Amino acid sequence: MAPRPQVGTDSSPTLDNGAPVKDVAILPAHSTVDLVNQDPDAEDPWDLPELKDTGVKWSDLDTKGKLMRVLTGILKAAMLLGLLYLFICSLDVLSSAFQLVGGKVAGDIFQDNVILSNPVAGLVIGVLVTVLVQSSSTSSSIVVSMVSSGLLDVQSAVPIIMGANIGTSVTNTIVAMMQAGDRNEFRRAFAGATVHDFFNWLSVLVLLPLEVATGVLYKLTHLIIESFNIQSGEDAPDLLNVITDPLTDSIVQLDKSVITAIATGDAAARNKSLIKVWCKKEVNTTFWNATVENCTAGAVCWDEGNLTWILRNSSWTNYQEKCKHLFVNGNLPDLAVGLILLALSLFTLCTCLILIVKLLNSMLKGQVAVIIKKVLNTDFPFPFAWATGYIAMLVGAGMTFIVQSSSVFTSAITPLVGIGVISLERAYPLTLGSNIGTTTTAILAAMASPGETLSESLQIALCHFFFNVMGILLWYPIPFTRLPIRLARGLGNHTAEYRWFAGLYLILCFLVLPLSVFGLSLAGWQVLVGVGTPIIALVIFVIVINVMQSRCPRFLPRCLRSWDFLPRPLHSMRPWDAAVTSVFGFCGKHCCCKCCKKDEDEKVRKNSRKSLEMYDNPAMTRDEHTAVKATQL
Repeated sequence: MAPRPQVGTDSSPTLDNGAPVKDVAILPAHSTVDLVNQDPDAEDPWDLPELKDTGVKWSDLDTKGKLMRVLTGILKAAMLLGLLYLFICSLDVLSSAFQLVGGKVAGDIFQDNVILSNPVAGLVIGVLVTVLVQSSSTSSSIVVSMVSSGLLDVQSAVPIIMGANIGTSVTNTIVAMMQAGDRNEFRRAFAGATVHDFFNWLSVLVLLPLEVATGVLYKLTHLIIESFNIQSGEDAPDLLNVITDPLTDSIVQLDKSVITAIATGDAAARNKSLIKVWCKKEVNTTFWNATVENCTAGAVCWDEGNLTWILRNSSWTNYQEKCKHLFVNGNLPDLAVGLILLALSLFTLCTCLILIVKLLNSMLKGQVAVIIKKVLNTDFPFPFAWATGYIAMLVGAGMTFIVQSSSVFTSAITPLVGIGVISLERAYPLTLGSNIGTTTTAILAAMASPGETLSESLQIALCHFFFNVMGILLWYPIPFTRLPIRLARGLGNHTAEYRWFAGLYLILCFLVLPLSVFGLSLAGWQVLVGVGTPIIALVIFVIVINVMQSRCPRFLPRCLRSWDFLPRPLHSMRPWDAAVTSVFGFCGKHCCCKCCKKDEDEKVRKNSRKSLEMYDNPAMTRDEHTAVKATQL
């Protein structure tokens, strides 16, 4: 056997007669010893990573070491709780920032009742408004106010509630993008976040046409409201808000009634600021009788002798206590305050998330980690394995009820999916339970409404509840129907390979698509149908052809068995990836991307060294397309 060529040499093989061989690439042929010693080539990136204990065993520690380990664990747990607290508060401030930036726009969007009567337009308006205000409960309360004031009927409000259910999942998708540094963590985290998106979109694709055709949600909830003598109850309990409000209220407080007033057509509300200045005020009204010649319509009048009397009143507001937040005395406009809070909350959110992931990685080691993973991801023994997912739904619903926000709960479990503590299959029922939990909170809040708006607000909350229940019945009980898991896994693989695609997905699904449909709705339903129908038909055609190409290509014409007849940018992401990489190439000079690139270069360098374990024999050279792997021999 000839000696191995060294790295960087340019030696070319020659035949026995001394004639040089043509310049061909010598393919790596691993030696037998190297083949025996190497790890398996393909590891499933979806397998949960092993959480190994790299420290000294507890039994090998002396008294001082044991004491230091206990104190360190307590300190890490306290830091984790503190970071979780800041993480949740930053989500609350992020919601306030979005409301300051786009709250009045959301009110204006809700004001056009003609567009809201179109169910597709109502759906995308629900998505847009919830993305703008970062709260499905806020958008739902606006809808309730519009219904109770007669500007909107309950049947037209159902698609808006469906859209609000979609829009609320944008927060955990943003959180997942913070884990883009590690490719496999990003793969799992983005899939764990977008499984919520796919569940919502698939449920809407089935239930929105069903609701338009039959009105099943409206009729079901109307029957429930009519069947029970429902009376107004107490307010929904404030559990997590009791802890987070002291910090968030010291930063900013908003008057959300301004958005509702704009949506219900109050022209004076446009000039009001969303930033609350007076936290305690009292409205005083004085009544007196006066004589008039003619009674005005709607006034309380009566005749006494030859005089006509009218009841007049005058109201004034007694401002008693000013709010005590950072912007109460500032003269900044709402947009400026919103942008400041947006930058502050995103910075805090990213910092807390990075530190939480690092803390969890340092804490989840050894036997404790094994127990946690088993408890979270192991199914019940046969024959009760089927019940595991439903118990997870109850856990998700209970935790969401405690924190009173599905965005907070799903955003908290997203980094856990990324680092491998929770599997995607377990995160899915937890997310579905979170959807149910946020609707139960809305039902309690609706039952605390005053008598004149009780039936409408409760019916809308019940529509939200049964929409999620029907979605669960569609996409969970039978394993074959759990399409959101498969779609999220495919998107996770795609975004792990092209990480810039995650930002594109976020912009397309939550901004460009809803805005495009909303713009077409402004032109009328004829334009919406005329433009939307060919696009939907093309999408369905492409999906069917893709499925047939992978399952039964023999039934397709030869030209459709692959997309190679199209220009490469239309069937491959690689040209787009090259363009994006060249445009944003300067990002590689920054520390984060540089560290990631350094790790990947190290892996490539190791593989390059391994590829030099080859036989220097010209007879063993092969063309790239006809090479046979040694593992297949």
